[in-house]
Amino acid sequence: MEELLKQLHKVIDENEEEMIEIRRDLHRHPELSFQEKRTPEIIADYLEKLGIEVRRNVGGRGVVGTLKGGLPGKTIALRADFDALPIQDEKDVPYKSTVPGVMHACGHDGHTAALLATAKALAKHRENLPGNIVFIHQFAEEVTPGGARPMIEDGCLNGVDAVFGCHLMSTLPLGNVYYREGYIQAAADMFTIKIKGKGGHGAIPHETVDPIIIGSQIAMNLQTITSRSLDPLKELVISIGSFHAGEAFNVIPESAELKGTLRTFDPYVRNMAERSLKKIASSVAEANDAIAEVKYDRGYDSVWNHSEETKIVQESFKKVAGVKGVLETPPIMPGEDFSYYTQQVPGSFFFTGAKVEDASNVFPHHHEKFDFDERAMSITAKGFCSIILSY
Repeated sequence: MEELLKQLHKVIDENEEEMIEIRRDLHRHPELSFQEKRTPEIIADYLEKLGIEVRRNVGGRGVVGTLKGGLPGKTIALRADFDALPIQDEKDVPYKSTVPGVMHACGHDGHTAALLATAKALAKHRENLPGNIVFIHQFAEEVTPGGARPMIEDGCLNGVDAVFGCHLMSTLPLGNVYYREGYIQAAADMFTIKIKGKGGHGAIPHETVDPIIIGSQIAMNLQTITSRSLDPLKELVISIGSFHAGEAFNVIPESAELKGTLRTFDPYVRNMAERSLKKIASSVAEANDAIAEVKYDRGYDSVWNHSEETKIVQESFKKVAGVKGVLETPPIMPGEDFSYYTQQVPGSFFFTGAKVEDASNVFPHHHEKFDFDERAMSITAKGFCSIILSY
């Protein structure tokens, strides 16, 4: 197996320029969630040219390729997402997005290119591969309800024994790979609180029911869920991202609206926080003779990494050239619909460091100047191959 792994890694090295060009082509032509047309066609055509069995339009716009190895073994799935974001690309690079207001600001183009490079290496040595490999190219990760659930419902995990996925991280050092057993990414929920009060002149507030004051009280009281209702050893984030009310400086408006997000790992904490949020909004409004309407939308569940599969990730990357450190990461609060794959079969999701060398060009995900060091794609592809053989 060690010799086969060397051969697989050699194929990836030999095709690194092609992998980079695929990534840059996708970066120049990004497509928003649930609107992907060109990208899945490119993926499907590429896999078919490798002699891999392909299913198109899986769950909507997804692509699933299945490579059958020449030796008996497990069936392992590898997943990459390919949708972009509604952000204007402000980078000054040759592969800058050509689509106004749309760009790959989260590395999904890199995920796709890395998985295609993995497929090419594995396909070249299929006769020596144990078991089968399923390549899941998922649409619409960025926008709930996401593409994972419909692809699973359409059979992308049928017969799969384990699933693995990766996210390139622009803020983590190149050469490091990050794993974690248990929760690694949070459940991401959204809420809207509409407060109906009584408007009037700002000079006679006693004749009004001020929704701004009430909204402010609600926003402050929501923070007590974390500080006073939650075990301090548990994790919970409640953030208000939008507060809109009124237009004129001297008029108390009729209504106000708050929008925010709630992030958790533990399902019990998630349920408690939702109940408390609704109770606080309703009670504060009622105490001030107003009405609060709460709309609560559950986003992706938290991502849980299974023990055995996470240990395989940890050990597999120690065999990859260019990897300086294989490190345990603390859990992070952004959401990810990879959660639904590991609810169905054992699996693990990991991070590959992809920070560029020039510190002035290091930007976080979802930033208008987001970019990453493309060498991280080779590390990811080689890691995928190592995982396949290790499993």
